[in-house]
Amino acid sequence: MALIIIQILAILGFLLSFYALYIEKKYEKSKKYKSLCDISEKVSCTKAFSSKYGKLFGLSNSVYGMIFYLVILLLSFYNITYIFYLSMLAVIGSVYLAYVLYFKLNNFCLVCSGIYLVNIILLIFSYLEVY
Repeated sequence: MALIIIQILAILGFLLSFYALYIEKKYEKSKKYKSLCDISEKVSCTKAFSSKYGKLFGLSNSVYGMIFYLVILLLSFYNITYIFYLSMLAVIGSVYLAYVLYFKLNNFCLVCSGIYLVNIILLIFSYLEVY
């Protein structure tokens, strides 16, 4: 059962990351673009994605997320142990990005928070599957 949940989480994480990339690209095209998750000045996905923390080595965090969740989905057919260790890294990254989002940017991003939640649940279920 945990394995199926891990696969569902990988797909959900991929879709959230893809949507984040979509928002980012639409905003780059037109600075007037307002996504569904841009509710107010303090609740804005676009603000998070367009900040200096939205990229690592010039590549969008969303792209890294999409790659991560594809790897998780592929590993779910072969080796769950690696998923547990990768999930630990993802949660550490999520804690850092959540700190930046909530305390440095003073913002709340619905998509980002969804991804953080997916990573935490992924860690829990990969732990249950391994141990």
